[in-house]
Amino acid sequence: MDISSIVKLVYVVAAVLFIFGLKLMSHPRTAVRGNLLGAVGMTLAILMALVEVTREAHAAYAVIAIGLVIGSVVGGVLAYRVQMTAMPQFVALFNGFGGLASVFVAGGELARMGASGMAADTLIATAASGIIGAVTFSGSLVAYAKLEELKSFKKPIPIPYQQPINAAVAGLAILLSLALLSGHGWVYVPVVLLALALGFFLVNPIGGADMPVVIALLNSYSGLAGAATGFVINNYVLIIAGSLVGASGIILTGLMCKAMNRSLFNVFFGVMGGGGSTANVDEIYANVRSTSPEDVAMILDGAQRVVFVPGYGLAVAQAQHAVKNLARLLEAKGTSVEYAIHPVAGRMPGHMNVLLAEADVPYDQMKEMDEINPTFDSVDVAIVVGANDVVNPVARTDPQSPIAGMPIIDVDKARTVIIIKRSLSPGFAGIPNPLFAAENTLMYFADGQKAILDLIAAVKEAG
Repeated sequence: MDISSIVKLVYVVAAVLFIFGLKLMSHPRTAVRGNLLGAVGMTLAILMALVEVTREAHAAYAVIAIGLVIGSVVGGVLAYRVQMTAMPQFVALFNGFGGLASVFVAGGELARMGASGMAADTLIATAASGIIGAVTFSGSLVAYAKLEELKSFKKPIPIPYQQPINAAVAGLAILLSLALLSGHGWVYVPVVLLALALGFFLVNPIGGADMPVVIALLNSYSGLAGAATGFVINNYVLIIAGSLVGASGIILTGLMCKAMNRSLFNVFFGVMGGGGSTANVDEIYANVRSTSPEDVAMILDGAQRVVFVPGYGLAVAQAQHAVKNLARLLEAKGTSVEYAIHPVAGRMPGHMNVLLAEADVPYDQMKEMDEINPTFDSVDVAIVVGANDVVNPVARTDPQSPIAGMPIIDVDKARTVIIIKRSLSPGFAGIPNPLFAAENTLMYFADGQKAILDLIAAVKEAG
């Protein structure tokens, strides 16, 4: 068996590892193993790509080694230093750099071969890689800025005639791409520049509350760009891996759209999100009632069923372990404890699942929104820890709200709602929450972790 056959065989093994890795990552219990399988598959693919380098290109090994060292160091340092709360921003950047890599690889192959030396289908793949990769890069940077809440990007930058401009930029990029087929390789640069502008235009108008959907879509784009680049350089494993990422990203985007009651069409064309809220904040919060850990402990003492609703504030406060300890204390008293998980709680899909799994919360206690919502009228106490938009009843009542139509967790139907929050500040969508002033709601103003620790002490003292 020659080297070429061995390389192709190992590529097949890598592809199989990718597929099984994705399958295992579909459940929290097996996600770590799935991630490891994917990493092993990618390592094999990289090694085989190096084996494929011809003798004439052996001098490039030094450059490749330098790139591997730099990339590994930067990636390792970032992964170690980035907090769990900033993971959505981190993912957005990874998506963007994946798209940028596709732009450079396809452009490098075009510069090496020349447009006249490439087949028509390869030139089409080159244009696709440049357009999708550039859109992914600039769109991901805007998503990062919104998630990081950078001042200039907290609200969409107003651009008149946004949709006609999007259509014109996309059309011009496609028309210029056709010039590649005529042997004009230089048009690749303006095509990429137009695609960079398009990525900004598509993500800019989308509100912060819809960023989880955008991240899923950009992840899909990065995979599609990688698959197109695989056709450019004739690398089978890149085609397979890119296709898997692209397909899974589209599926996840569809699931997120369903969870937030958004149109997949609108996600593609950057027209998501509602208008601003005209509600009077002072009027909404006129009847807010605050509570203390001692009072909450008394309420919990007679509760038979308690549901925790985690949100981004829990992640910021790193309160997941304290919540788990409180739950253990309540269970010792015979109380049933569950966790209601909204699909987009936090700032990316699965954010809360990961945090709770880190605290060894049993998987069978984590209930998806659709499963637990019909039973909230039998919940004695719902404890909301840092969540806001995903429990905001405005989604049902205000068609002009940025979260209008988004399915929420029905905590307002519980007998008593305890909301742990530092203040009455709005969530990521930037709108007030009438739940804070509801008749069955008590506000427990404190840092998430400190609040739970004080509550644990109060529960122990009470009982």
